[in-house]
Amino acid sequence: MNNTIGIDFSKDTLHFHLLTDGRHKQFLNSKTGHTQLIKWIELQPDPQVILKRRGRIIGYWNEGLAKTGAALQLVPKPLIAESLYDLRDLLCARRALIKDRATAEARNATVTHALLRVQLAKRPRHIECDIERIDTAMLALAKQDRHMHERLDILSSIPGIGITTTLMILVDRPEIGGLGGKQVASLARLAPMSQSSGKWQEKTCIQGGRPNLGHAIFMPALVAIRHNADMKAKYDQLIAIGKEKKVVIIAVMRKLFVLANALLRDHRKWTESAA
Repeated sequence: MNNTIGIDFSKDTLHFHLLTDGRHKQFLNSKTGHTQLIKWIELQPDPQVILKRRGRIIGYWNEGLAKTGAALQLVPKPLIAESLYDLRDLLCARRALIKDRATAEARNATVTHALLRVQLAKRPRHIECDIERIDTAMLALAKQDRHMHERLDILSSIPGIGITTTLMILVDRPEIGGLGGKQVASLARLAPMSQSSGKWQEKTCIQGGRPNLGHAIFMPALVAIRHNADMKAKYDQLIAIGKEKKVVIIAVMRKLFVLANALLRDHRKWTESAA
């Protein structure tokens, strides 16, 4: 049986509860406290740590975490590579630059002063250079990690999915490849959700999940419809039965994302038969 340890974080302290004997313990939330914590956990036989990273400490919530983790028999998650945190920061900065570019272009279309027009005309070019530098840095960082590099090669082998889209998927959804088809579609905000209650029926729509993933796969889906025979066949089939084009594109996006999940799960690159 695992030694389940519930951990609750506050700004100054780390609160622990060891479920097997009911012990409570506290460490400072500092480098010294973290070192003491690791040494203490290493002394416990077969430890399983349950974390709560947000919220204020109310009573012994760490005890509740330990009991919940033991009852649910949670499976430990693998450690996240340090490079993934840097990749997330770079991706966040890239998205901010894209918003800045759109803002600058919109302002340039409305301003009348000559000086402002000259300055705003230069801004998109500067932003493009910054985006290119970030793309280069992300690719170099991803290739430093063997596991990430392997996954990068698998996803980029799918027609329509380029390096930038691949990086977005792997950074936003690092657990892709270990999920079911319905799970990965739902988390990408691409799964149809029924809107009905009794006799009342509403159109099925997509909602929830992580919209950034859907945004990242939209243009690759359009490319795949033209250059991937299987995706084109799916598109033509749905159009033939009268589905709206937007609905059909979403279906192709979902199929493309499920395909990416399956290829990563099986550790194989795309081929005509893999689609």
